[in-house]
Amino acid sequence: MISNWCSYFHILLLLSLAIFVQISSQIGTKVEVLPGFEGPLPFELQTGYIGLGERDDDMQVFYYFIKSENDPQNDPLMLWLTGGPGCSSVSAILFQFGPLAFDADIVEYDETGTLPNLILRPQSWTKGCSIIFVDLPFGTGFSYAKNLTAQRSDWKLVHHTHQFLRKWLIHHPEFLSNEFYVGGDSYSGIPVPAIVQEISNGIMKLILRYFQGYLLGNPITTNRERNQRIPFAHGMGLISDELYACFSELNPEHILKPCYEEDLPKKQEAQWRRSLSQKLGARLCKHYDDYISNQWANYESVRKSLHIREGTVGKWQRCYKTDFEYQISNSFEFHANLSAKGYRSLIYSGDHDGLAPLLSTQAWIRALNYSIVEDWRSWLHQGQVAG
Repeated sequence: MISNWCSYFHILLLLSLAIFVQISSQIGTKVEVLPGFEGPLPFELQTGYIGLGERDDDMQVFYYFIKSENDPQNDPLMLWLTGGPGCSSVSAILFQFGPLAFDADIVEYDETGTLPNLILRPQSWTKGCSIIFVDLPFGTGFSYAKNLTAQRSDWKLVHHTHQFLRKWLIHHPEFLSNEFYVGGDSYSGIPVPAIVQEISNGIMKLILRYFQGYLLGNPITTNRERNQRIPFAHGMGLISDELYACFSELNPEHILKPCYEEDLPKKQEAQWRRSLSQKLGARLCKHYDDYISNQWANYESVRKSLHIREGTVGKWQRCYKTDFEYQISNSFEFHANLSAKGYRSLIYSGDHDGLAPLLSTQAWIRALNYSIVEDWRSWLHQGQVAG
């Protein structure tokens, strides 16, 4: 009987939330093919908009939803925010852990507008998890708002993400029984713990009965990460004690990737890594990720495949960092509060990030003063050291 009452209460909560849903929200349209990828997509990709404004088209959040390639009915569901603030979740899909990647060895650009090739990434997280990749804050990717400046701040990002999730789940109630996580990287280390706390303090805690916790990769947390950048570079053997100033000439987000100037040659063939490496310098540190994704996402055929609304976003940028108001200086207390409530967290760091060095992540984790259950060790994958 108690179980039945819980189910009824759960349905009533959903109905009470449904009154907030706008007719203008686009409930996910399936993407069958993508320019640059040969043949139909071998996984299920949906794109869509969720409206958060009081009137149609005031504020529209764009998202990419990729169902688990294993068992979407039972596999976990995750909402992902790429850092920046203001970097599109395309970054995660195409450059980090999504099911597709650019085939950099055969990329060519010329006056005919040749598209970069896309290939499958066999180690994609979507092999065992359904992921909602969200373009927030507003102005990010294909999300748009009539007054961008008024909607771009840390706390607006927290509240908008919470509202987006609530409305998305109303359109996708079949995922309410899945384990749920919030994930992000880089600057998302600031808003994600606040988002999780807002969810845990509100009605969504009852809706998401299987809300497990959150995960963060190379997260900005205390905003003191820069203090560890020089020790990190020195420890990685990148600089000597005398030449630490040349750290500015590296690509700080990934020390093994080159910096390069904006006036790239028209054609990028297999030797692009060598040609870009020769252009190392402190004048500009552009990202090849920016260059190739900007080219791809601004093709009309790509926008049509993704079901982008015409006239809503002009030139697409991988990262849009203009007019953002920084309001949360430190997310350490959120981590402490959430762990006290029993939420699980996974904090992972690669060893090539100079903006949020693993040394700084280790420092704030140690400051939590938790007991160590298992000592520091290497871990293996198929008999080889993986981390």
